[in-house]
Amino acid sequence: MICVLAQKLSALTGVGQVDSLNIERNSSSLALALLVTSVLAGGNYSLDECVSGEGFYSSFNFENITDPTHGRVTYVDQTTAQNLNLTYTTNDTFILRADNTTILYANDTEGRNSVRIRSNNQYYQHVVVFDIQHMPEGCGTWPAIWETDESDWPASGEIDILEGVNNVVPNQSTLHTSPDCSMPNNTTQSGTFTTTNCDVSVAGNVGCAVKLTDDPNSFGPAFNNISGGWYAMERTLQYINVWFWERSDPSVPLDVSSGASIIDTNNWGTPAANFPNNAQCDIQSHFGGNNIIIDLTFCGDWAGNAAVYSASGCPLDCETYVDNNPSAFTNAYFEISSMNVYT
Repeated sequence: MICVLAQKLSALTGVGQVDSLNIERNSSSLALALLVTSVLAGGNYSLDECVSGEGFYSSFNFENITDPTHGRVTYVDQTTAQNLNLTYTTNDTFILRADNTTILYANDTEGRNSVRIRSNNQYYQHVVVFDIQHMPEGCGTWPAIWETDESDWPASGEIDILEGVNNVVPNQSTLHTSPDCSMPNNTTQSGTFTTTNCDVSVAGNVGCAVKLTDDPNSFGPAFNNISGGWYAMERTLQYINVWFWERSDPSVPLDVSSGASIIDTNNWGTPAANFPNNAQCDIQSHFGGNNIIIDLTFCGDWAGNAAVYSASGCPLDCETYVDNNPSAFTNAYFEISSMNVYT
């Protein structure tokens, strides 16, 4: 519904940057003409794919696979997900969640039921914008929205757009690559590098990570308390950028908030994370065609790391907590209004 509305508004006006929520019927012809002029002067990406509601079922496939990060999770197929109400849609949102009723036992070979979906399409140079109302929260959770080619990892690279564990703020955006890729510390961004070597074979595959230290509402319960916002990622041969805008942020670009059919990232301001092409990392040779992946796992290599879990202030050990406390995951769900891909 959101995609259809935005596209109809763009067709009626002849431009993409019309705010579908704020068009007034009595707007003067002069004001509209000025808006059209400003849009046509700047757009440098066009809408390639708009996904919302039921569209997630046709644009993504459900990965019924063993979790590669060794989580206490069982990723179910689409039929099972829908039968168990782990995914469902409203007129304008897609919900992806984990089981929150089943008590597990230490000797169970399967973990908590959850969902991992992968886009049918692969992308190279592009922009993707997610309008997210809610993200999974809870001790033991490890939600992520990211891109990679699973069949060619790490040679085709990995871009983690939204990721974190155990409710720890802020969000962390990270690159993971094959050898010979590092980032300079002095990039133009509002976030902060915690590590700069992107090589998966270094330091246990922590990658080159940027914490969104300028905004503690970028992850977890704090994100949900403000009704979320917009995450965007731009990948070019010169850089990879990530932005986050809170739902009520007055500086969110109009082409982002309206789901425009034409966007101009030059007007989006300083990114939260900036990974530039540089002498220590050739982006073109380290990143190939990538799928978009949305998933929710539990514990595993990061969330379940004993030191990480303990430092999060979470009780017990990760797997014991996840096994015995299904009701703790009532709020462990993504609610996504739309995903727009631009090329």
